[in-house]
Amino acid sequence: MIEKSLYENYQINFDENITPDTDDILFIFNDNRELFLDDDKKLAKSLDNFDVNFCLYIGDYKDKKAFVVNVETDETFYNLMEVYEFNHDLYHIAGKAVLVSDWYISHRFCGRCGTPTKIDEKDMMLKCPQCGQVHYPRIAPAIIVAIRNGDKLLMAKHSYHENIRYALIAGFVEPGETIEEAVHREVLEEVGVKIKNLQYQRSQSWPFPNSLMLGFTAEYESGNIKVDGDEILRAEWFKKDEIIRYESDISISDWLIQEFIDSID
Repeated sequence: MIEKSLYENYQINFDENITPDTDDILFIFNDNRELFLDDDKKLAKSLDNFDVNFCLYIGDYKDKKAFVVNVETDETFYNLMEVYEFNHDLYHIAGKAVLVSDWYISHRFCGRCGTPTKIDEKDMMLKCPQCGQVHYPRIAPAIIVAIRNGDKLLMAKHSYHENIRYALIAGFVEPGETIEEAVHREVLEEVGVKIKNLQYQRSQSWPFPNSLMLGFTAEYESGNIKVDGDEILRAEWFKKDEIIRYESDISISDWLIQEFIDSID
């Protein structure tokens, strides 16, 4: 999980016209959103030998200027999940950088009229000089919920999870609904049960590709498990010693599962 202390020395700013120096921090990504690291798994010190599409100053971190860079290359870089396993802090900051990169790539031209956009002088937005449309970074809010029934936890097998046998119920917030409404709707849609005592726990930035995960706990109220056989293949109640843990603790889901396990005597 991201700790607030990581950003204590992070000053947000954006500029297309600042050139990196040798002491600056360079987050170099390819078009697959993979991060370049050298043989020592460190960030690059220069842009030499890179075919640069853009270099964007994104603020100061630990008294150094930080840049996100998009390059064209056939080389294989590190995906962010790999980075997390050997450097948590780098993963969190790089996750912020790649989200800024995605936003810049997606909105360099106005979606309304097609005119090239410009970075605003004050705010984190791209604006269209032709029609005035403004383009802020896009973040997709999503919910994830740990549902308990006594000493059991509800988990489901999702069709899109090839390497995870069972996971918590999760889904995106739809237009026009509150976050709480999204939790109740997703649970009812995916497993056919109703819940009660919904409680917010914590959130997590999830840059795969651009979600803000909002974690909840809830209790079973009524209904029998019923899955659609398409998105959700199976769902079951698990006691704590029956739960198969994820291989990584990168996701807020692992924290929610651990909290459930710790709550059982």
